[in-house]
Amino acid sequence: MKNIKNIGVVGDGSWATALVKILLCNHDHLSWYVREKSSIDYITENHHNPEYLTSVYLDADRLYMSENINNIVERSDILLFVVPSVYFKKTLSNLNIGLEGKKVVSAVKGIIPEDNLLISEYFARDFHIAPENYALITGPCHAEEVALERLSYLTVASVNEKLAATVAEMLECRFIRTSLSDDVLGSEFAVVMKNIYAIAAGICHGLAYGDNFLAVLIANAIQEMKRFADTVHPITRDIKSSAYLGDLMVTAYSNFSRNRTFGAMIGKGYSVKSAQLEMNMVAEGYYGTKCIHEINKSYNVDLPIASAVYNILYDQSPPAAEIRMLEGKLK
Repeated sequence: MKNIKNIGVVGDGSWATALVKILLCNHDHLSWYVREKSSIDYITENHHNPEYLTSVYLDADRLYMSENINNIVERSDILLFVVPSVYFKKTLSNLNIGLEGKKVVSAVKGIIPEDNLLISEYFARDFHIAPENYALITGPCHAEEVALERLSYLTVASVNEKLAATVAEMLECRFIRTSLSDDVLGSEFAVVMKNIYAIAAGICHGLAYGDNFLAVLIANAIQEMKRFADTVHPITRDIKSSAYLGDLMVTAYSNFSRNRTFGAMIGKGYSVKSAQLEMNMVAEGYYGTKCIHEINKSYNVDLPIASAVYNILYDQSPPAAEIRMLEGKLK
C-alpha cells in the first residue's frame, strides 16, 4: 500500500494476535515483538500463537519476530502497541532507543495504573511523542470474533487526519470496517470507562439481576461516560457512536468480555484476588476503576456506577448492598 512503510506490533496477547491477523490481510511483511523465544519458535514451526487465539493461522514466513523490543522498533516506521496497561511501563523499560520519527498507534484498552496516565499522555511525557504522531485504535471489537472473521468495526482516533486515514487503511479488510475520529482523549477515557461499566454489568449478572435492570444500568453508564468525557475534554462528540456506546455495549454484554466475566465472579462471591487468579487474564477495568476514581477527585463528576464498582473492588463493600444502594440512583 502506498504511504505505508514498515509496520511493527508490540505485544503478543489475544488482541495483538488478532491485529497481526488483520494486518497480514493487507501487508506482505510485519515485525512483531513476542516476549518469549519459545513462543517465537512455536509460531515459526506451527503457525499459531501457543498461548492466545490458538486457532488463528499465522504465516511465519511473513513475520519478523524478536523477543528484543529494540529490534522491532528499529525496523518499523509505524508501531502498534498492544500491551495490557498494567505491564506497559515494564515492557517499554526495555526500550533503549528513541521513538523519534515513528508513528505511534495505541491499541491498549486501559490506563497506566501507577501514574493515572492515558497512553497518549504517557507517550508524550516519557517519549516526547507529539499529538500529530499518535493514533488510537478502539472498538467495538473482541479479539475472539476477529479470530472467527466475523464482521467487526474499528475506530481510529488522531488529531492528524492523514495518520488516522493511514492506520484505517492498514486495518481495512473483508471482515474489518473502519471509521475516523479526532477525539483522542475522549476515546481513550471511553476505553477505560467501558471496562468499569462491564465489571458493574458482570457484578449485577452474578447477583442474578436480569436483562431489564442491565439495560437501565448501561443506559445510565453511557450518560455517566458522557458527563465525565465532556468535563475532562469538552468538545462536541456523539456519545451514541460505535467508539463510545458500541464499545460499551459489547464489553458489557459479550461472553468474550474479560471485565464482565471478572465482575460476574465478584457478584457470585469471589474475592478480587481469587477472581484474578482463576481468570489468569488481565481485566483492565480493575485498574481503570481506581485510576478514574483518583482522576475524578480533581473534577468531582457524578459517577454513581463507577463509584459503586470502586467501593466493591477497593473498599470491600458487599456487592449486593452496594448495588441495592445504586438502584435508587438509576433512572
